[in-house]
Amino acid sequence: MAGETDLSRLLQSMTPQLNPGQYVFCCVAADHDCSALQPIASLREAEGLSLVLPCEVADAHGLRYDFVAAWITLQVHSSLAAVGLTASFSAALAQAGVSCNVVAGFHHDHLFVPIERAERALSTLRALSAAALPEPV
Repeated sequence: MAGETDLSRLLQSMTPQLNPGQYVFCCVAADHDCSALQPIASLREAEGLSLVLPCEVADAHGLRYDFVAAWITLQVHSSLAAVGLTASFSAALAQAGVSCNVVAGFHHDHLFVPIERAERALSTLRALSAAALPEPV
């Protein structure tokens, strides 16, 4: 099934869900064996391999990090070609004073926000979704 591209429908049905746990961003050498780490996400950069890991996994493997995040998944199946979803929620979060790091998966967008701002992020996203609902007739 193809992902949704209509911005109004995306906002109305984004249904943000807070995943349990605390997550961190780490960087390891490009040739690092990550099989024991089982990262949530990874991205190869010129400086090395960036990983998103549960905090306890990073701690257990002695990996350094400086940002502890909550992980929010937008449950709507958004198309990778959709226009405006990221701009809409990032603007709303910025207005609320919440930083956000976005990882787009094939089906969903995943937002990593400061752990201490997770509830603020959820309420902001839910308000954005409610504001996008059509007016009752």
